[in-house]
Amino acid sequence: MIRLTFHVLTLFPEMIQQACEHSILKRAISADIIQISCINIRDFATNKHRQVDDEPYGGGAGMVMQVAPIYDAFTSVTASLSSLSTEKHFVYLSPQGATFTQQKAAELSAKQDIILLCGHYEGVDQRVLDLLSPEEISIGDYVLTGGELAALVLIDAVARLVPGVVGKNESTANETFSNNLSGMLEYPQYTRPQEFRGLQVPPILLSGHHKNIEIWRKQQSETITAQKRPDLLI
Repeated sequence: MIRLTFHVLTLFPEMIQQACEHSILKRAISADIIQISCINIRDFATNKHRQVDDEPYGGGAGMVMQVAPIYDAFTSVTASLSSLSTEKHFVYLSPQGATFTQQKAAELSAKQDIILLCGHYEGVDQRVLDLLSPEEISIGDYVLTGGELAALVLIDAVARLVPGVVGKNESTANETFSNNLSGMLEYPQYTRPQEFRGLQVPPILLSGHHKNIEIWRKQQSETITAQKRPDLLI
C-alpha cells in the first residue's frame, strides 16, 4: 500500500523523475511504499507557446511565473485526491521560507499527499501564495536556479522516514539530527578492516559490551557536536 505520494508541480519533470530512479527512492517506489507524480506546469498554459512566465508589473529584472497555470496545476492535483485523504500538505520551495529541518521532515513523513511547487525565474506571482497558502520551506540561505533540487532534498529526507523505506528502523533512529540524541551530530562509524594505515577501530566497538558502546557513542556525539556545531547545544 502506498503510504505517501509526492505531487511535484514543476517546469522540468525529467529532473525529478531521473533523480528518483536510483537507490532507496527507486526501491521504495518499486515496492509501492511511496509514489512520485510530476505535473508539468506548462501543460496548463493557455497560449500557443506554452508560456508560463511574464515581465513583473512595476518593472525590474527577470521574469515571474504566472498565477493561472500554477493555480490550475494545483487544483488538478487536489481534484484527483480522495476526499478521504485529509493528510495532504502544500509546500512552496522558497528561499523566503523557514529552514528545512529533520523535525519538519518527520512531520511531513506522516502525511498521505504532499504537493511541492518548484519556482523558477524571479519566483511566483504573489497571488499563488495568497490564494493557495502553501507552507514556504527553504533548504538554506542561498539561491538556486529553480526549486527542483530543493524539492529533491525534501523528498529524499522525508521519504526515508516513511515506514518500510529504509530497511531497518535503527538506520534512521541514530543518525545526525534524529530525536534520540536531541538533535546532536552522529557518532563516528567504522567497518572492516579493523586496521588501516596504522589507524585502528576503537577497542570499545570490538568489546561486544552494548551498554558501554552506547555510552561511548553518546559521549562522541556530544564531543563532535561541541566541536563542529556548538550552536546545537544552546
